[in-house]
Amino acid sequence: MDLLIPTISQGLLWSILALGVYLTFRVLDIADLTVEGSFPLGAAVAAAMLVNGSSPFTAILCAGIAGMLAGVITGFLHTKLKIPALLAGILTMIALYSVNLRIMGKANLSLLRIDTIFSLFNSYGFDTQTVVLLVGIISTLFYMVLMYWFFGTEIGSAIRATGFNVQMIRANGVNTDFTIILGLLLSNGLVAVSGALVAQSNGFADVGMGVGTIVIGLASVIIGEVLFGTRSFRNCLISVVLGSIIYRIVIALVLQLGMPPNDLKLFTAILVALALSMPLFKNKWNEQKRRGIKYAKN
Repeated sequence: MDLLIPTISQGLLWSILALGVYLTFRVLDIADLTVEGSFPLGAAVAAAMLVNGSSPFTAILCAGIAGMLAGVITGFLHTKLKIPALLAGILTMIALYSVNLRIMGKANLSLLRIDTIFSLFNSYGFDTQTVVLLVGIISTLFYMVLMYWFFGTEIGSAIRATGFNVQMIRANGVNTDFTIILGLLLSNGLVAVSGALVAQSNGFADVGMGVGTIVIGLASVIIGEVLFGTRSFRNCLISVVLGSIIYRIVIALVLQLGMPPNDLKLFTAILVALALSMPLFKNKWNEQKRRGIKYAKN
C-alpha cells in the first residue's frame, strides 16, 4: 500500500500527457514528437514562474499556453510549409531544448522551499501522498470531462473526422489545416500541463526530463486500449487514464524486482512493441483456431 498510492498518483499526473498523446496518435493519426519538447517546456515555464513568485495556478496556466504555442508551431510547419508531421515535430522538439534552457537559465531548476500546488493543499493538513493523489484525480477528471465535451461539439467532431478521413472532411468544406493545428495545439497544451504538474510533484524541472515521454505516452495509450477496449470515445479516454496507471504500476513492480533504472527505457520500448503487436498475434491466434475447428469437422 505504501508503494501503491504514490504510483497511482504519478500515473494520474502522467495520464494528462497520455491524453495529449492519444489526441495526436489516435484522433489525428499523427506521430507527434513535439511532446518530448513541450513536456519539459511546461515544467520549465511553471518552475521559472514559481521561483519568481507567481501562484501555482498561474504557472500551470502559462505552462499550458506555452505548450499550445509549441503545438501551433508544429502545425504551421506541417500544414503551411508542407513539412512531414514527424519531421515537423522533431524540428520543434530540437528548438524547444534551447528555449527551455533560456527560460530556466540553467539545465536544472529546483523547487525546494517554493510554494507549489501541492504545498497549498498541505497547508490544509493533508499528507504529501494524499495531496498528490487528490490533485491527480481532480486534474485528470477535469481534463477528461473537458475533452469529452469539446470533442462532442461541431469543431471537435471535425478534428476527429480529419484524423479518420482527411479527404472526406475536406470535401465537406472543412479547413483541415485549421483542425490539424487546433488538434496539435490542444495535445501539446495537455502535455505541457502534465509537465508542470510533474515538475511540482518532483520538486524540480530539468531540461532533459522530456526524453522518452512519447514512448511513455504511447505505452499508456496502447496498454489502456489492449486491456480496457475502445468501444466509444468516453471509453477511450478512461482506457488511456487507466493505461497510464497500469504502466506506472508495472514500472514500480519491475523496479521492486531488481531491474536497473537505466534499463527502464528499453523495457518500455519492448512493452510498447509487444502491445502494438497484440492485434497481429490475436488475429493469427483466431485464424489458427478457425483452422483447427475446420480440420476437426473434416
